[in-house]
This record gives sequence, C-alpha cells and structure tokens, in this order.
Amino acid sequence: MRLLETWVQTPLAGAIGWTLLHSLWEGAILSAALAAALAALRSPRARYAAACVAMLLMLGGFGLTLIRVMPDGVDSLRTERTLVFPARNVRAGVDASSPSNPGLAAVVPWLAPFWVAGVWMFYLGHVAGWISVCRLRRRGVCCAPERWQKELARLSARLRLSRPVLLLESCLAEAPTVVGHFRPFILMPVGLLAGLPAGQIEAILLHELAHIRRYDYLVNVFQRSVEGLLFYHPAVWWMSRVIRAERENCCDDVVVAMSGNPHEYAVALTALEQNRCSSREPAVAATGGSLVKRIRRLLYPQGTSGAWTPLFAAIILMANAAVALVAWQAAPQQSIATAQSQAGQTSPYDKWLNQDVVYIIDDKERAAFKALTADEERENFIVQFWLRRDPTPGTPENEFKEEHYRRIAYANERFAAIDLPGWKTDRGRIYIIFGPPDEIESHPSGGGQDRQAPFEEWLYHHIEGVGDNIIFGFTDPLLSREYRLTLNPLLAMTAVRQSLQSSERQAAPDRIRIGTQLQEKNLLTKVDPIYPPLARQARIQGVVRFTVVIGKDGRVSNIALVSGHPLLVAAARDALSQWVYRPTLLNGEPVEVISEASVNFALGEQ
Repeated sequence: MRLLETWVQTPLAGAIGWTLLHSLWEGAILSAALAAALAALRSPRARYAAACVAMLLMLGGFGLTLIRVMPDGVDSLRTERTLVFPARNVRAGVDASSPSNPGLAAVVPWLAPFWVAGVWMFYLGHVAGWISVCRLRRRGVCCAPERWQKELARLSARLRLSRPVLLLESCLAEAPTVVGHFRPFILMPVGLLAGLPAGQIEAILLHELAHIRRYDYLVNVFQRSVEGLLFYHPAVWWMSRVIRAERENCCDDVVVAMSGNPHEYAVALTALEQNRCSSREPAVAATGGSLVKRIRRLLYPQGTSGAWTPLFAAIILMANAAVALVAWQAAPQQSIATAQSQAGQTSPYDKWLNQDVVYIIDDKERAAFKALTADEERENFIVQFWLRRDPTPGTPENEFKEEHYRRIAYANERFAAIDLPGWKTDRGRIYIIFGPPDEIESHPSGGGQDRQAPFEEWLYHHIEGVGDNIIFGFTDPLLSREYRLTLNPLLAMTAVRQSLQSSERQAAPDRIRIGTQLQEKNLLTKVDPIYPPLARQARIQGVVRFTVVIGKDGRVSNIALVSGHPLLVAAARDALSQWVYRPTLLNGEPVEVISEASVNFALGEQ
C-alpha cells in the first residue's frame, strides 16, 4: 500500500491521470465527427474507413496528450504543463500535494493505478483468447475434402489472393472463422461442408476469403489493442462496434458481387446462426455483426443509411431543382430537343436488359446493372453475367449463352403473334425459361362443341426446382396466334374427352390439374405455419406459393417452390405437408391433382 501511495505521488501518475481526463472530451469530439460522417455515408467501405480513422485518431490523441504532459523532471513539470493546457488544470495537477488545492488534483493521480490494472486485465483476456485460437488449429481438426480444397483455391484465384489458404474442419469451431494473416487458415465446423448446399458453402468461403483479402485480421489486432488501452471510454466501444458491423457488410458485398444471389447467401447466414451455440468470436468470423441487420441489408439494399439521410436528400433535391430551373431558363428549347432525341433512341444495353435476359436476370443483378454509368462497366458486367452461368468455365464456348439465344431465335420464329414478337408471348417465355417440352399436344383448330379456340398443352417430365410432370396449357381465344397461358390447362383435355365419349365411360387419367381457388374449397385440414423467429425479428412477412400434387387420399406431396421469401420457405413447407384435401373424383374415381397452394405469413396476425 505504501508503494502504491508513493507511486501515485510521482509526476508520471499525475501525467497519466490528466491524460485520461483529457481523453474523455477528445473522444467525445471524435465520436460526434464520426456520427456525422456515418449519417452522410452509405458505402460500407467508406463507413468502415471512417470508423478506423476515428479510432486511430483517438489513440493518437491519447499518446500525444501523454507526451505533452509528461514532465522531463520534477522541477520542470510546472513549466511544461503550463505551455500545453489551461493554468487552472495543469497547476492543480502540479500542486497536488499542496493543501491549497485539495480538490480534483488530489484525485487525478489515483486514476493511473486503476487504469493500469484495467489495461492488464483486458490484455490478459486478449492473450487468453489468442491462446484458445491457437489451440483450435492443433486440436480436433482435419483437412477438408479435396473437392473443397480445390474450390477454395479457385475462389482465392478469383479474389487474386497470392497467399495460400488452408481449409480445415474443426470439432471445436462453432462458426466459420479466419485465423492468422501471414499463414491464414479457415476453420469450418465439422459437418457444415456436407450439411449445406454447395452454393451456400461457396458464399461462406468467399466471405472468409474477403476478410483475408482486406487484411481484416491485422485491423482486428489493432482494434483489440486500442480496446484494451482505452477500455474506460464508451466512444472506443461504439467505434469498435461500427468497425465490426461495417467489416462484415464489406465482406457481404464482396460475396453478393461475385455470386449475384443475395437470397441464397442470406439463407446461408441463417443456417450458420442456427448452428452456432455461443456468440464468442476470438477471430474474424462469418457470423460477426448483427445478423438480422445484415440479412435485411442483403435482401433490402436500398434502405436509408441514417437519420439524417432525408435532410441530405432534401438539400440535394433543392439544389438539383435550382440548377434545372436555371438551365431551363437559359436554353429551354435546346433542353427539350435533347430530351426528345434521347427518348427516341434505344440503347443496346437497354435491349440486352429488357429483351435478351429479361427472363433470367434476377432483381439484384438488374439493380446493379441499372446503377452503372459507364459503357465499359456495362460491358464488363455482361461478360461476368454470362461467365457466372457457364457450365464449363475455362472453355471458349459458353453453352448456356448459346442455348439461351437459340431459344430466343426459335421463339421469335415459331411463336410470334400478329402484333407481338415471339419472345414476348407466353409460349415464348416458357420455352426460353424451361427449354423445349418433352411432349406437345397441339390442336390448332380447337376441339369440341363447347370449345372452338385453338389450344396446346406442353408436358415437362422434370423441371429442376419445380417438380415432375409439369403441364402448361395455352389457348388462343382471339385467334391472333397469341396463345395465352391458362390457369387450368386440362380443361381442353376434358372438352376433347367429352366430345369423344359415347355411351361408355372413359377411363380416368392418372393426374389432372385443378385451379387454386377451386382446390381451396376442397381443403379439409389446414395447419398454420410456425413463424420463424429470425423472420419475425427482421419484420419479414408475405405469401409463399408452391406447386403441389394432391394424392388420391388427399395428402400433399411433391411440394415445389414457386415464390416466397427464403426465410419463410421452410416453415411454409412444413405446414403445407400436413394439409389434407377432399379427394378429387373424375368419372367417380379418385385421381391425383396438380394445383397451387399458398401459405400466408402476416405479423399482425401472429
């Protein structure tokens, strides 16, 4: 105790105490500046850089303050402090032992031992965490399958990573984690590589490789060092949270940019969170940051970036309006002529987006393409678009692209209507998306007394992700050669059968299609879905639609997704599998039915 009192009375303890006090207002100023920057910035990379700079400045301010108040000797302490800070603060620190200054100056030196003890505690905790991470590499690990080692090497090449990265499966890791920088390796929980679809595994590996590519491990070491040194300051922990959140957002953007499928990546993140048992993250992990916010940002990327965004938007709108008004007054005729000229032109990029790939491009890719401003960027986007769909990358031919344009040419040649190109018709759309059908039943002259309109039925034995024995029916009620997709295509078959019937009864077909509304009347048992907790927390609601086969006993099978939010699909499928319908009879015999079923999720009703 006497040793502690002796040390507290030294000039060094006083200098540390005053440095800690001054760091409070310094951190407050930096926090305000960072908050203003975050309100104005939308890019995760810019927000991440701003938070890192703020933390670096806070560390620099602490060190500079300590150097300036640090005395060269006991006799020079008063002179040096007087040159740096106001006299009332510094002189009080110098005269701490004087009975005339018994206030704050007597307490300030005692801050130093508490600060030193806190720094030791935090750094010891960081060392323990580092030791546990090192143990992860040596205990309970095995090399990942050769297939994923090669896939990791391919993804590393796409990210232009020069350092080799090792992929290991660990019995102790709870989430995919990157450890190390100079010799990095990725730890995957045992069973994860076999338990998730290949596309989701690739997205997770891309996320971890993005951490390595961005040197996030070194930044994480710096971040933890500052946290230990300035543990007492709330601004440091807030800056640290911002850095972690924006770091994950930056890596998420890399994954989405390279894979082009934010929905599948969001499902992968959800699976990781459900697989994780605790939130402890000793290294850079894929589950860092707020999972709900990350998923909402992936699925709804056009959200506002902060509370000040409407104000900035209003200012920008007013400025644009003023500039437009001045320009209109200066040269109104020229502006109108230019606008009319531009309106009459069709860009080849617009044709590519709205005609060539209109049925196969997803919403994320469409939004990204529309955001491009330079033709060079658009050309590069188109090249990458086809490369992502090439079934044999590395070969000069792109079979997917060639087949796609062949389907467009065939649709324009065979399915064109009187005033509509073939690719815009329903038959053209189905042909372009799913390819040639396995069987076609065509009646260009119509059939039966009750139905004179021409009709066709297309049968696909199997459609990936949809189901088996899918039938599309088309009719041409206006005789314009524009065959329109019908909700109940087997009505045509029923009419043909009725026209062919005489006194004997026709044999019942194996399977028929029934409209959704008609089939809903036959529903006997409806089981409500269990709302997924993560979807509820993210305020996600909507309708999930499926194509189903209802058996002769009324049970549901062959459930194929049509549309719906990824976080709601599993719960909807589980509920739908328990529904029971009244068996459908045809000529007195039960038959299987193809229909659609919808499961609704509404937050107001849960």
